[in-house]
Amino acid sequence: MIKLIAIVQCHLVHQRCPGYFCDKAFVERTGGFENLDLAEDVRKLSFTCGGCCGRATHRKLMTLKEKARKYDNIEADEILVVLASCITKDNHHGPECPHHGYLKELIAKTGLAVSCDTHISKKAEKNRELGIYKT
Repeated sequence: MIKLIAIVQCHLVHQRCPGYFCDKAFVERTGGFENLDLAEDVRKLSFTCGGCCGRATHRKLMTLKEKARKYDNIEADEILVVLASCITKDNHHGPECPHHGYLKELIAKTGLAVSCDTHISKKAEKNRELGIYKT
């Protein structure tokens, strides 16, 4: 069961986007949060990748693992890293992150589970169907 969600957002997108819809999707358990096995009192935090190429993600997650275990008895297998849709999908913020695969590799090195997508925009999904955005 997941006790802690760590949402990683694109550093460049975060300069414009406050993550409102990512948070809304988490609260309402829609989009990328729809089918997750979450504890009733699951905690969520959000941070950016640190900027291209996203290398800061590794050290942020290693610190998160240490703090979660030390202060809240949350083990690594109870933490889920969710790459925000601004990283994983072509959308109005821009194309899919060119470092998406590298970010997944960095997360794998931490031993934490990873999931993709937060908010799934209906308008962006329509634009993907129309070929305006890549799928």
